[in-house]
Amino acid sequence: MQTINNTNPAATAYAMDDWRSGYRSQPQEFAYWIDEVEGTIPPALSGTIFRNGPGLLDIGGYPVRHPFDGDGLISSIAFSQGRAFYRSRFVRTAGYVSEQAAGKPLYRGVFGTQKPGGPLANAFDLRLKNIANTNIIYWGGKLLALWEAAEPHRLDPHTLETLGLDYLDGLLQAGDPFAAHPKIDPSCDRAQGQPCLVNFAVKTGLSSKIILYEFDPAGRLVHQCSHTIPGFAFMHDFAITPDYAIFVQNPVSFNPLPFILGLKGAGECIGFNPKQPTQIFAIPRDGQSPVRRFETDASFVFHHANAYEADGELVLDSIRYDRFPSLDDSADYSEVDFDHVPAGQLWRFRANLDNSQVSTEVLIERCCEFPHIHPQRVGQPYRYLYIGAAHSAQGNAPLQALLKQDLHTGQEQLWSAAPRGFSGEPLFVPRPGSSAEDDGWVLLMLYNAERRCSDLAIFDARDITPGPVTRLLLKHHIPYGLHGSYTPDYFGPAAS
Repeated sequence: MQTINNTNPAATAYAMDDWRSGYRSQPQEFAYWIDEVEGTIPPALSGTIFRNGPGLLDIGGYPVRHPFDGDGLISSIAFSQGRAFYRSRFVRTAGYVSEQAAGKPLYRGVFGTQKPGGPLANAFDLRLKNIANTNIIYWGGKLLALWEAAEPHRLDPHTLETLGLDYLDGLLQAGDPFAAHPKIDPSCDRAQGQPCLVNFAVKTGLSSKIILYEFDPAGRLVHQCSHTIPGFAFMHDFAITPDYAIFVQNPVSFNPLPFILGLKGAGECIGFNPKQPTQIFAIPRDGQSPVRRFETDASFVFHHANAYEADGELVLDSIRYDRFPSLDDSADYSEVDFDHVPAGQLWRFRANLDNSQVSTEVLIERCCEFPHIHPQRVGQPYRYLYIGAAHSAQGNAPLQALLKQDLHTGQEQLWSAAPRGFSGEPLFVPRPGSSAEDDGWVLLMLYNAERRCSDLAIFDARDITPGPVTRLLLKHHIPYGLHGSYTPDYFGPAAS
């Protein structure tokens, strides 16, 4: 694993077999002190990171069509006094429990996984399996595993035991969605200046209803409002400012017929419409002011880095694809041709509040995904961003690197795990007592194809180019994950 810079791209930074090996199922669950450590765990790093992602890439030997259909596996690493404890458990969703007992798929996956038996066995079965595999957050004394199409599952933060579906004190009804990308506003008027958790739900069809929720630090609902926008909506993420919740309505349509007939998963029935504009909706968080709508050129957005208000504009930084990054009809995810799948880039959208015009610029041209910033800068002007990136400066490829972007100067720092390491979403953890925006640590889960195991790398966020200051070597691999979060609360056992 090496440090590289932007001017020295490698033509081939990885082997496909190495990348594929990170997508093996991990059916085992673990709990142990991490004793194999390169370097020293920073003594001031105290708290717990939680990670979520698909842990099973097959069910009883039947492969899933896409990793997004895999059952949620939660990992936690708890830090205290220079030591770290690892724990993992599957979320015991109703679908996971029943399929493990049956030894085969009993549900269809949104992204194409089908029950055995072909179209006849799948036609007209429109049930959704809540797989709880996308994100996890600790808020208001609850640890919640999130999947955007259904209710959260509550877990015990100490043991990761599944406690059951959580309806947020009666706020949700059975089957109600609750998005997997909540934001924490560091200072919220409706929580008397304290942080609040902001999240949303989308109920879509010919028109789409967006429901906004805000929760105080105790987990109590302090505000709720809803707005309807025209058309079908695919909204995985959103961004916030003190005044607005910002949504990108991708120019897509949904043809349900192949799904109903058992030929495709629901996610495979989404079509991208390049002749339609991408729309940006700024929904006032007060629930009373008018919704603002903006149009820009067709593109597709999964994730946002941040948003803020400045000089009569809404500024939105997002990972932009020039089209919906779907697999071909005949493709298996493990055989993906990266040269024929669009690469994500970090773009800035500036929406003028006076004339509703949108201007754009590219902030990071390199293929990148999974941005993260200092938690106190959410919804505010910010300088530093950390993001997973490709090793090479051009083209699409698996994420193998960590990139730090200075948005004031344009300076980039890049560290790469190539050729045999693969990365994902970084988490920035502020150093206690420091006010500097980049003073802290970046925690990055890596898959090490040479060991066929996973590592947790800890970087000094001020300068990532020397590489990790600490590397925690796990005894096993964790399949490539999706999202996670950090809490300063320690949820490990007492240090022995």
